[in-house]
Amino acid sequence: MAPSLIADLCERFERNYDGYRSASYNEAQLRQDFLNPLFGALGWDMDNRAGYAEAYRDVIHEDSLKVGESTKAPDYAFRIGGTRKFFVEAKKPRVFVKDDPEPAYQLRRYAWSAKLPLSILTNFEEFAVYDCRWRPVKDDPSKLRRIEYFKYTELTAKWEFLESTFSREALLKGSFDKYAIDKGGKHRGTDTVDGEFLKEIEEWRTVLARNLLLRNKQLTAADLNFAVARTIDRLLFLRVCEDRGIEEYGGLKSLLKGTDTYRGLVTRFQAADERYNSGLFHFNPKEQRAEAVDALTPSLAIDDKLLKEILKSLYYPESPYEFSVFPADILGQVYEQFLGKVIYLKGKTVDVEYKPEVKKAGGVYYTPTYIVDYIVKHTVGKLLEGKTPDEVSKLRVLDPACGSGSFLIGAYQHLLDWHLRYYTEPPLPPQIKDLGGKESGLPPKFPNLGGTEGGLRSRKLPIYQASGGGWKLTLEERKRILLNNIYGVDIDAQAVEVTKLSLLLKVLEGESKDTVQGELKLRHRALPDLGANIKCGNSLIGTDILSPRTPPAPPNQRFGGEQSGPSPQMSSFGGNRRGVHSGGSLSADEISRINPFDWQTEFKAVFKQGGFDAVIGNPPYVRQESLGQQFKEYAKTRFEVYNGVADLYAYFVEQSHRLLKSGGRFGMICSNKWMRADYGGPLREFIAKQTRIHELIDFGELKVFKDAATFPVIVLTEVRDAKEQSFIYAPIKRLDFDSLENEVNTVGQTLDNRAIGGYNWALTGTGELDIIEKMKACGVPLGDYAKNQIYRGILTGLQRGLCD
Repeated sequence: MAPSLIADLCERFERNYDGYRSASYNEAQLRQDFLNPLFGALGWDMDNRAGYAEAYRDVIHEDSLKVGESTKAPDYAFRIGGTRKFFVEAKKPRVFVKDDPEPAYQLRRYAWSAKLPLSILTNFEEFAVYDCRWRPVKDDPSKLRRIEYFKYTELTAKWEFLESTFSREALLKGSFDKYAIDKGGKHRGTDTVDGEFLKEIEEWRTVLARNLLLRNKQLTAADLNFAVARTIDRLLFLRVCEDRGIEEYGGLKSLLKGTDTYRGLVTRFQAADERYNSGLFHFNPKEQRAEAVDALTPSLAIDDKLLKEILKSLYYPESPYEFSVFPADILGQVYEQFLGKVIYLKGKTVDVEYKPEVKKAGGVYYTPTYIVDYIVKHTVGKLLEGKTPDEVSKLRVLDPACGSGSFLIGAYQHLLDWHLRYYTEPPLPPQIKDLGGKESGLPPKFPNLGGTEGGLRSRKLPIYQASGGGWKLTLEERKRILLNNIYGVDIDAQAVEVTKLSLLLKVLEGESKDTVQGELKLRHRALPDLGANIKCGNSLIGTDILSPRTPPAPPNQRFGGEQSGPSPQMSSFGGNRRGVHSGGSLSADEISRINPFDWQTEFKAVFKQGGFDAVIGNPPYVRQESLGQQFKEYAKTRFEVYNGVADLYAYFVEQSHRLLKSGGRFGMICSNKWMRADYGGPLREFIAKQTRIHELIDFGELKVFKDAATFPVIVLTEVRDAKEQSFIYAPIKRLDFDSLENEVNTVGQTLDNRAIGGYNWALTGTGELDIIEKMKACGVPLGDYAKNQIYRGILTGLQRGLCD
């Protein structure tokens, strides 16, 4: 039954109908008079009276965010725990919701871009619910994908539907998700925004490569890959910044007028070099940065027609993408797939094909966000407990196979959230309480704070109050956290650039043109240079492979940052050569392909402090035999986990632990085959004896990675002496859980040394382990015992007890 408030709203609308339908009555008035009370009656905290931090408030009012010539961000974003669930787009009552296709297209465009299944379009006179899982097209009729429609005169009758589907309680109980599934969420035909966007940029890559080769015949395959990747990265960066209000909207679109479009594009790229201290735009040789100056792309030629088609496809109404609401992980998901292919020169033409290692691995599989979040929480999150910002500034988090940067984005977001909570939530830092801050609310504005209490380095807290009333970290603080805490390595140069791009966009998330301009006025660049943090190289092979006469160090040298000389992974890589170099030095092509990496040199300051504090990620799953005899010989003398048929991830697990300091946290998702297969024996022994295990979350034969026949396990350990193990083993049996955390708490069981003793592990409950221990004490093989006892039935001896 609808509350009396709803009947009152409907009666008021009916009584003053003509006035509300007049041209003078606008959307802002409609939201204040009718929609805010309506959704408040559905349990939503419309004005953030609970005082949640900006990142966690129930409802975001985005009406002030102008991002297009005739469009804006959705009026309302309704969230649970900071995660968007649905949009509501408001229109003034004189707009015809039922028949006008443009408002429906706008709403579907917002929600599809944000990967939201359902959203609502309303002018209060009319309510329309849309299924937003199909790609919107500007000429779609308004009724397409509309699954519910009713007028205000039916609102009290429809209240049960609204309450059971779109109320805050309905979302918490899962009713919203169930309704979305019932309305076709599992049907074929939906077009995910990441899949469609991947098709788009893959098409750009192909046509750009062909046109570049046609107009610039001197280009090599390496030149083509670099030029195409940088052009796409720069276009997307600036276009996303436009929709977020950081760059002037339509800047790139203005190039549709006139000729010599590429010259105009290069001019805009060079202007961006003045604003952003980023290798993405690095044309000035006077600027000292980690990356080389881009002297190639400014001199190239690209046809106007091709570039204009690409630019036009990035803007409303032709573009179905609303970059201001793109989820943070979409670009990562898209680029993870995008990086699996490379441009090859074939005579006078080009082709785009899967990289050999990707083809052998059966494709590229993006790590689900809930996996990333869980690993980050139980590694980085554990290291943050009880610390101050000054102490946290010394933490170093690494992904040694960073790919498109999904784990580093997750770690960075966790750090941003932690810092904001530290400054704005109870218990408040000493400076805030000393100035009259209340434990139960947000801090007041405090102009000057002296000292360094609470871990502050400056005289001001690095937060400010946004226009909506919530508190945000300053842009300078966001940059500082990124440069201090986040590190990554990948063998693929394009992956490194994509990781940087993703992190730079994350730095600017929630910023505006004003905050960026404020940094420029202070003579600060709006973005940090990540060249010293995210690097290109082979995480498993050191530069000592270039010196064949270097003797190997003992393979069992202790890790964890305690050694006084070079770390073992660097001093011992390369071995006693046993044919590694075939009696001679490596060629330039071989060196380029191997891309050896010297951890000690590249991250000198990190290892001066003992190593990294956390290593996280999803290493590549590649059988080592596909890498050739050279790698096998190399690995044989360098890794304790070596086995002739082991997967590459096994070496990443060992290498990651060797990069950690004592007390460092390790968290990765990898194939679970090592837990049972013969080749995993050395890895099982390494983990059992040289780490302290915290959790093993085994997904058995569940397909965590869509369309991949890889069955993973999450491994969480710590670099400490582990004479007595005590850890959680969680055999996950389903993927339709609400929370991985809750599922682990439900099915997890505490195991000890008995479960991981010996060459094979017995990951089972305490009761079963007791039986196994008794069987071992009998001295009778299990097969013989089964034949003599179980096969003969339940005998008196068995009833008395095993080995009685």
